[in-house]
Amino acid sequence: MFISVIGEGRASKKTYKIAQEVGRLVARSGATLVCGGLLGVMEAAAKGAKSACGVTVGIIPGSRREEANKYIDIPIITGLGYARNKLVVKTGQVVIAVGGSYGTLSEISFALGYGIPVIGIKTWELRKNGKIDKGIIVVDSAKEAVDLAIKLIKKKKSKMKEKEYKT
Repeated sequence: MFISVIGEGRASKKTYKIAQEVGRLVARSGATLVCGGLLGVMEAAAKGAKSACGVTVGIIPGSRREEANKYIDIPIITGLGYARNKLVVKTGQVVIAVGGSYGTLSEISFALGYGIPVIGIKTWELRKNGKIDKGIIVVDSAKEAVDLAIKLIKKKKSKMKEKEYKT
């Protein structure tokens, strides 16, 4: 299982703490944590995952391995700048957004466009024609987010197995 955690590169103490808990719970669930590999929410989530002996993948926007935060096990060097956001999203089976700036908003957009579920904690709210778009599944805690992410991944795997069985 692969869960992408996205959020701002300059996180408040509260957002950092939430992201760290998300990372810890992702690792405890047995999933691999995927993020952008830099600071803020990305660092917090990776730090949390490492505290629970998890595996972390950082998809780095630059061209140097050293850009990755110290909690990244597997840095993937892209040299793509913000275009790497697509890779962060596509690598995960579910995306958990914690807080976020415009880069996070782009990742949310990519995920929803690709049909990848987005679970949000204190993140963007989307509106279309004045009405709230329900694309982001809003939760209140790290535990709710990770529990739902695992449930969605297992549900999708179950549907795929069912489909294989029928063919």
